[in-house]
Amino acid sequence: MQKEILLDLLVQNQITSLTIFDKITAENAHHRLNEQTASAGFIFRHVGETFNLFGLFFGLPTEVRNTTMGQTDSGQGQDLEMSRRLVEEGYNRLKNYIENTPDSAWLEPIETPFFGTVSRVRLFSHILFHNSHHAGQVALTLSKGRT
Repeated sequence: MQKEILLDLLVQNQITSLTIFDKITAENAHHRLNEQTASAGFIFRHVGETFNLFGLFFGLPTEVRNTTMGQTDSGQGQDLEMSRRLVEEGYNRLKNYIENTPDSAWLEPIETPFFGTVSRVRLFSHILFHNSHHAGQVALTLSKGRT
């Protein structure tokens, strides 16, 4: 039953986040809330990159490179198709990880540079929170932001 719960959580996060991310277009990807904030496209790219990079803590190799975490928005989010592929790949990789990880492993510790040592399920929950947090930022940026 544990796998089913984790898969349901993942699917719900995917549905709610993609509802927002699917609204990003070439016309609004450069919108920002103000001059100091990142654009909707940059945030979207950040979600795709970090989604895959978080997988490294689970032992999932990736060729995705960080161009957004700790970086200034200089147009990294303009390739929306690449961002969409990165996010889709992140969901697929995490789904496969859930399906292939024994229930007992979810409470095992993982060392991270951000949170110290946490359980796998705690890191999983952070990934979902991270996606939701940034989906909220994008929703606000698309509704209130301008070029």
